[in-house]
Amino acid sequence: MYRTGLPFLFLILASTFTVGYAQKSVNDTLLAQALRDKIQKGQAETSNYNMACYFALSGDHAFAFSCLKKAISNDDFSNITGIEKDTDLLSLHNDPEWKVILQDVKNNALKKEKLDKTFINQAGFWDSKALKTPYQENISADEKVAGLSKFWSEAKYNFVNFDLVPDLNFDSLYLAYLPKVKSTKSTAEYYKLMTEFCAHLKDGHTNVMVPKELINEFYGRPLLRTRLIEDRVIVIAVYDPTLGKKGIKVGQEVITVDGLPVKEYARRYVIPYQSASTLQNQNSLAYDFSLFDGAVNKPVELELRDEKGVTKKHSVSRVNTAERWKYMATAPFEFKMLKGNIALISLNSFGTDSAARAFATRYPEISKANAIIFDVRNNGGGDSSVGWEILGYLTKNTEPIHSWYTRAYKPSYRAWGITQGFFGRNSFLKPNEKFFYDKPVVVLTSARSFSAAEDFAGAFKSLNRGLIIGEASGGSSGQPLIISLPGNLSARICTKRDMLGNGEDFVGKGVQPDKLVIPTIADFRKGVDTELAVAIKELTR
Repeated sequence: MYRTGLPFLFLILASTFTVGYAQKSVNDTLLAQALRDKIQKGQAETSNYNMACYFALSGDHAFAFSCLKKAISNDDFSNITGIEKDTDLLSLHNDPEWKVILQDVKNNALKKEKLDKTFINQAGFWDSKALKTPYQENISADEKVAGLSKFWSEAKYNFVNFDLVPDLNFDSLYLAYLPKVKSTKSTAEYYKLMTEFCAHLKDGHTNVMVPKELINEFYGRPLLRTRLIEDRVIVIAVYDPTLGKKGIKVGQEVITVDGLPVKEYARRYVIPYQSASTLQNQNSLAYDFSLFDGAVNKPVELELRDEKGVTKKHSVSRVNTAERWKYMATAPFEFKMLKGNIALISLNSFGTDSAARAFATRYPEISKANAIIFDVRNNGGGDSSVGWEILGYLTKNTEPIHSWYTRAYKPSYRAWGITQGFFGRNSFLKPNEKFFYDKPVVVLTSARSFSAAEDFAGAFKSLNRGLIIGEASGGSSGQPLIISLPGNLSARICTKRDMLGNGEDFVGKGVQPDKLVIPTIADFRKGVDTELAVAIKELTR
């Protein structure tokens, strides 16, 4: 069967496929009927081509040809070599309609080849070198206008979440920012204005990225970290021992930053530049990551208050990104056994397949636990398939876990006055063929659970396999389109809307916990992990 769809998704029709019509089972026939019903109701869950293969195997040639025609007309199917060699379709080869199908596929292939030569294979057609100019201290006004215009245009045609910003008039915003970008006096000032423009789209996967020449001007940070807990900004980590010697301690509250009350400082200088999908995402970005952003050579002035009410001012140096990550980097996978024989598995990143490989290696030990707690509270994302591979241990059946759509813009439709549509798919989780963990499972989430970590939490919720405990996730996932901009800037634009297996939205909302648990300052200062404590209590009661 020729597979179409998003790379790395576990997209399948059934776990019991057999090759050849003569081998079809009762289950195959029942599934064929279910798929037929969905097609008739316009609710088909898989690609038209894959459904054609299934109906061909089931002996329903009429529906197989119907699905192939939809694959050709709706999905622009053009893989002539694949369809000719696909053994799933052998039963159709003697039907006179087969030659018509092959010719239609060849026609699609020819059209695709022509388009490829016209557009894609012309070097730089989509991302022209003419608009990919090098960094200068102050790029020209024309370059600045071109950069704004390119981002505006790409977003207008590709951004998938305009429905989540219904009050935004994007064209009016563009016109308002044209004179602003022209008046900027440096590339640094221009970059900052572009991030502000982008932030109006309110999407965590839509950002303007700094040119490497300006990283140290914008993204130096001190070797400490804060978080908004109970609406107060609390120091949660101090990485530099010399700061401790100066009296900066975990648990202290930030009162002022550079002479301004911390919330006022954030409102003026931090929040307007955060591309955030939800309020919790905005607060996480503003207070957990970006509050102290600034030039490496410029210290940040802080006023801190301890739990006894004693305040003290500090001048704290910023360091560059590489230096900071020496202290802050965490392993993608961490595992330890808790009291009550509960396995705590921290999945801190899906940036590589390290977490899935580590889980597989440690599974013989993990499988002996009475329960598992998966902690994705500090997971900023990566590749969704990494987390889904781990979830494959938690089910015996193929289950719908995820759905998505993207815009399907067709120029002629616009000329004919036809409403533009969408193209999407459902994704199914294939169970691990060797192992099945059937004991209780809990997932911990926070506003810092982002992107692929939310796809993990959303898939877990779709499986109905256990409780999600903690706070709502960040509310942003999707496939970014990367574009270059003048002055060695770049940007990304979210092109894909991700949803739960049943089609329920979480972008712009966050994956909601089954049990809302909000950390407290009192617990934090005592070293108590509020959410973890609740999860353990839930599993041991």
